[in-house]
Amino acid sequence: MTGSDHIETLEFTTDNGLGARARLGLIVLQTDQTIEHELSGILGAQNDVALYVARIPNAMEVSPDTLRQMAVDLPYTAGLLPPQFGFDVVGYACTSGATMIGEERVDELIRGMHPLARTTNPISACKAAFAALGLKRIALVTPYPVDVTMEMQANLQAAGFETTAVATFGQSDDFTVARISTDSILRAVTHIGARNDCDGVFVSCTSLRALQIIGEAEGAIGKPVISSNQALAWHMMRLAGLSGGPVDAGRLFETSLT
Repeated sequence: MTGSDHIETLEFTTDNGLGARARLGLIVLQTDQTIEHELSGILGAQNDVALYVARIPNAMEVSPDTLRQMAVDLPYTAGLLPPQFGFDVVGYACTSGATMIGEERVDELIRGMHPLARTTNPISACKAAFAALGLKRIALVTPYPVDVTMEMQANLQAAGFETTAVATFGQSDDFTVARISTDSILRAVTHIGARNDCDGVFVSCTSLRALQIIGEAEGAIGKPVISSNQALAWHMMRLAGLSGGPVDAGRLFETSLT
């Protein structure tokens, strides 16, 4: 007689598992230190919403070439989010990467693995946020080198948004970007957002720790402040049919998609 002769086979039932309301997939940069922390804070208050993350290889140095290179690995990384999970939305969490690769191309590469999911990325999400808030004149804050910042500025202008002011921390090292202090981000936002020729401020980059200063910055300048992570979380939620959001993460979560 073996031990297995004494193992009882148990009966069980199944349910819908985690994420009965929404299952969200997120493709995060290998070097990103911030977005998982910020999105867990936003989505953690949502009942029956599940977030699953896969990391895509990327270079620590931020440049147009290294950002475009991620298109090669995007289909494989999207496949690491199992299609059997039935994702409602899959987001690619790189503002500059989506700008360089192209938003339509990002959608195409993700939907090759998740044909039934809706997709987004921070640059598409910020445009949806601007529309929901009625913003046309944007002050842009980035951490990127000038050439990457100029590409993002051109992308927003091509979409019909006037970038009336642009400022950058001028960093090509993604590790350094994640260590830029929240005080520095707050000073940058309140400085550029005080201008009379902008309707709101967009703080680009998923590595920047901007979420926690949005409420204070909006109070200081009296205008909406949008960050990459905030916009992406909001857009993924709205695409999945989820309303509401945290009370301290900016005016954006009081809006719906237009």
